[in-house]
Amino acid sequence: MQRLAVFAAAAMLLAACSPQKPAAPKPSGIQLSPLAKLNTDLPMDEFMGHVVDPQSFIYWGGSGTVETAKGMQDLSPTTDEGWEKLESAAATLIEAGNMLQLPGRARHLPDRPDSDWYQHAQKLSALAVVAKMAAEKHDKAGVYKSGADLYGECTSCHEEYVIQPQIKANGPAPGNPLPDWPADVKARQQAYAAKAK
Repeated sequence: MQRLAVFAAAAMLLAACSPQKPAAPKPSGIQLSPLAKLNTDLPMDEFMGHVVDPQSFIYWGGSGTVETAKGMQDLSPTTDEGWEKLESAAATLIEAGNMLQLPGRARHLPDRPDSDWYQHAQKLSALAVVAKMAAEKHDKAGVYKSGADLYGECTSCHEEYVIQPQIKANGPAPGNPLPDWPADVKARQQAYAAKAK
């Protein structure tokens, strides 16, 4: 028993003398909690502008074609890295749908149930799952179709939560608020219209 006590005392003495791992420094002024602590202070226009919009534009930019001076150009990725970029954009949109449902994020409209907001967010995630799978398969047609579906959902949500509330608050924009087409595009539109007659 005496040997056990001596051994225990020696072990404690060694532990006390050995160098201790320093505690990780806390960032100054930040209160950390052992429980989940959600910060939803980022304004919605910044959340859209810094999270949702950039990833949407990356995804949309990876499909379809564009007419250039050299002819039609396919915008689909040509490398594994390009396809992975689309996949990552879709993955971010899946999570953005989740983030839009966090407490404190929902937009409340007086004439709409809150469930509308949650359904738009859930649809964003669901469509982004399909978009991610299309990018994983390097499926050009699938990326184009899922990108169009995402666009339709985005415009539907914006119509309900941005455009219509602004029209109700301020009335319709006076005159034509959109800039006119560039002269070369306008000439093409007139030529197409003339052919269609």
